[in-house]
Amino acid sequence: MLDFSRVRNQELSYSDLASGLTIADLRTLTDEMVDLMVAMIKDCTDADVTFTPADPGANDTFASKSDEVGIAWTLGHVIVHTTASSEESAFLAAEMARGVENHGRSRSEIPWEEVTTIAECRERLEESRRMRHASVEMWPAQPYLETVYRPWPSAPEINALGRFILGLSHDDSHVGQIEDVVRQAKAARA
Repeated sequence: MLDFSRVRNQELSYSDLASGLTIADLRTLTDEMVDLMVAMIKDCTDADVTFTPADPGANDTFASKSDEVGIAWTLGHVIVHTTASSEESAFLAAEMARGVENHGRSRSEIPWEEVTTIAECRERLEESRRMRHASVEMWPAQPYLETVYRPWPSAPEINALGRFILGLSHDDSHVGQIEDVVRQAKAARA
């Protein structure tokens, strides 16, 4: 798996971290991340998916409803959110790899309230794996790595490889949250 700590510490850019990666690497990195999340929830039950953990620091500034800004995320919520974000990065990366200039978001996120079983969480993770793999199959043999943009105003420019691993970085940023929700849910069950 990629170590995103140097990027987060601003010692390295996403482009630097992604430099030299291949389509095969993107598949492998996707599998490693999805496998990690699947392993993290392997002993979970349906009750764990909808369990509301304690999260006094909850602050989702991108929440679609104002009353959801400060809510603690359930396991189902985290799984739905992180997979949607990685898929968005994968699909934007596929466009950039084909020379298409960035034109905004490409996001589809199912309502987290609809994910209530551990089977649905596992299905969502496997579906996300399949979709991310499919996205790299759309890359040309010689991707247009000179097509770049800034994902947010203060960010350095990234190309298709950087855009793809930005999604993996987002996954990685939620690994601790998944661990915490699972730990709390299992403790509540015990």
